[in-house]
Amino acid sequence: MIFRILENQLAQKSTEAKAADLRFMQLALSLGRRGLGRTWPNPAVGAVIVKDGVIVGRGWTQPGGRPHAEVEALRRAGEAARGATLYVTLEPCSHFGRSPPCADAVIAAGLARVVSAIEDPNPAVAGKGHNKLRAAGIAVDVGLCAAEAARDHAGHFRRIRDNRPHVILKLAVSADDKIGAAGHKPVAITGESARKRVHLMRAQCDAILVGIGTVTADDPMLTCRLPGMTGRSPVRVVLDRALRIPGSSRLVHSARETPLWVMTSDFAEAAAAMKLGAAGAQVIRLQATTNPPGLDLPALLRALAEKGITRLMVEGGALVASSFVTAGLVDEIRLLRGSDTIGADGVPALDALPLTAITQSQAFRLRASEDLAKDSLTIYERT
Repeated sequence: MIFRILENQLAQKSTEAKAADLRFMQLALSLGRRGLGRTWPNPAVGAVIVKDGVIVGRGWTQPGGRPHAEVEALRRAGEAARGATLYVTLEPCSHFGRSPPCADAVIAAGLARVVSAIEDPNPAVAGKGHNKLRAAGIAVDVGLCAAEAARDHAGHFRRIRDNRPHVILKLAVSADDKIGAAGHKPVAITGESARKRVHLMRAQCDAILVGIGTVTADDPMLTCRLPGMTGRSPVRVVLDRALRIPGSSRLVHSARETPLWVMTSDFAEAAAAMKLGAAGAQVIRLQATTNPPGLDLPALLRALAEKGITRLMVEGGALVASSFVTAGLVDEIRLLRGSDTIGADGVPALDALPLTAITQSQAFRLRASEDLAKDSLTIYERT
């Protein structure tokens, strides 16, 4: 009987410890998401330091990628970090980059245990951080909330493994699968709640991409206009094979306040490129394609990755969206659906492709859905 009581007590303590680990890791993940869209080229990591069940330090990767989350958490914890447990959403780095290794800082702080969500695929780390901690006598557990961490760090992982950003396709479609009125005239498809969500999506991405057709039809700003978050607007990227972007557009006029990168072909006129450069835009030349006419999308994504972009949101228009889908370069889809119809003469969401090419494709699986007032948001991810 005594042994059974002890077994039950030990089992209860183990269950409580696992629940505490899960709670603190979920907090670290939540903290890490604060940096999405602001830390590139570094991943947006979250960290929590706990001692005797009390949080003594927390941190997340700061804008520009430094300081790292672990260093921020250790700074806030101070001496309380000695003997404590660190919960971190990505393996602490073990190499000298733009800052010293986080693994060294963890060891110097005297932490007793590290709970790490997932190993960093970066060849400069790739298990070396965990091994360094273990060699210093620190207990290391890896894998808690790994799937969630992999989703949060998808941009970092994709850039490391495939030399391109994680591509999120955002579509706002009417009840009859249209994205615009006849003649490509813009029309309000979703309501205020959905529009606010789109601005949050922008803030959580490093860059947002549209085609020149969207620029000439809508004259968009492509910024984040949520209160208090105007400084979190992403880099605006425009596909413009022949440099047709008007100098009078709002994108060009705001190029000195919010970065504007114009991706063009190698045969675009030098004079037009010079005018854009004088306005503050950056012109990036890529190889042109002839069938169909456009730009080499894999080369485009490689160019963005080389500049540090990890999370790219493709926002328009129909031809650009269908091109990314056809090329197999979409990793995630955010489908916003309004409740009104536009009519048969409206602009199809994916040009010549039916919307079922993604919603019923075996290449994607449904991840989540929610109502946004009278509209809905459905998220698909690549299988």
